[in-house]
Amino acid sequence: MQFDVVVIGSGPGGYVAAIRCAQLGLKTAIIEKYNTFGGTCLNVGCIPSKALLDSSEHYHNAAHTFKEHGIDLKDLSINLPQMIKRKNEVVEQTTGGITFLMKKNKITTYQGVGSFKDKNTIVITKNDGSAEEITSKNVIIATGSKPTELPFLKSDGKRIITSTEALNLPEVPKHLVLIGGGVIGLELGSVYARLGAKVTVVEFMDSIISTMDKTLSKELQKSLSKLGFEFLFKHKVTGATVEGENVTVTVENPKGETISIQGDYCLVAVGRVAYSEGLGLENIGIQVEERGKKIPVNEHLETSVQGVYAIGDVIKGAMLAHKAEDEGTFVAEVIAGQKPHINYNLIPGVVYTWPEVASVGYTEEQLKEQGKKYKAGSFPFKASGRARASMDTDGLVKVLADAVTDEILGVHMIGPRVADMIAEAVVAMEFRASAEDIARICHAHPTYTEGFKEAALAATENRAIHI
Repeated sequence: MQFDVVVIGSGPGGYVAAIRCAQLGLKTAIIEKYNTFGGTCLNVGCIPSKALLDSSEHYHNAAHTFKEHGIDLKDLSINLPQMIKRKNEVVEQTTGGITFLMKKNKITTYQGVGSFKDKNTIVITKNDGSAEEITSKNVIIATGSKPTELPFLKSDGKRIITSTEALNLPEVPKHLVLIGGGVIGLELGSVYARLGAKVTVVEFMDSIISTMDKTLSKELQKSLSKLGFEFLFKHKVTGATVEGENVTVTVENPKGETISIQGDYCLVAVGRVAYSEGLGLENIGIQVEERGKKIPVNEHLETSVQGVYAIGDVIKGAMLAHKAEDEGTFVAEVIAGQKPHINYNLIPGVVYTWPEVASVGYTEEQLKEQGKKYKAGSFPFKASGRARASMDTDGLVKVLADAVTDEILGVHMIGPRVADMIAEAVVAMEFRASAEDIARICHAHPTYTEGFKEAALAATENRAIHI
């Protein structure tokens, strides 16, 4: 079979790239090694974790806030198997939707492992060991990433686990030891903390979500502490042993002393590494970066081999599904001869804890490092009528604007529904809006989004109304 484009990998980057290629009239095929489409995000990442986050939040509210709302319950209990079952159904529906989209867009699908024989020939090795070859003018590598493993802390899939196993635990942990204070670990940790688990976070850095604005880190730590999280910063994990149903994690504290933490599960969530093995890249002369195994690309997301592109987690930049989607669209349009663009500084980052965390643009730390003159304005949700009505008063919105031009340089939020609210900030920044532009836009009352307006007012000559 001869194609215009072959996509290897069907995660958000891959399937979006395939659909956009098909929309542009290119004869397209997609190769997926697993039995379902959607990659990590739909199968064992974004979608299932959000399903569990929502379920656990419902339970937590029923247990802790319903009474104050005037709702009395008796015999409240957790049915974890049903919670997992619902999560699996959400995954099945979502991945099934991708199968439908492939058929709708007349994209040829292949099940198996795709690898390069040469730059235009792809070998597809199937589960039964058989293989077939297809050819293509262009190839898009969209193979994503996998959890990083510590060489001295190997997962056994039962007591020492990765994010994949954490989505299907047979019970609520009594004490979950969480290695890593990043997005994935905190989201999954908060699922089980809401259900009653004690969670201890062991973090090598001096803060959680360390790549985001420090204000968000501090606020999220306060909120998670209310759930019963404990934090050990500047601590280095050195190993772990399993005896029966117990895990003992050994840790080196800032003084160089070794301490032990005992729990019944240990979740290792120290990041992800690009999935670039087994692609036969050596057959076409592509060398991956030693650290992170990422594939180097140019400004068109083309590798060192003409006609071979790479997108998503397998290349430089944040490992985000929506980044991969935008890159998939970008490459499809480049192949079709168009001139698309991506502003990487305006790709938002989100943490789906509760309160949610969302950020776009420069952090305050980055602006200080650049020596950029800026002004900051913030608004706490405890001053929001809508937040008080829903009992979601943790968090704030912070707006950073250029001290001279008033152009918005960064927006950082922690609070209710900020994962959705951040889109307004992204739109504003794409059109290079000023803080005053947002301050003068009428926002519906009472809404959470008023917090963005108030923060913009605070950044504009300290004009916030409600604080």
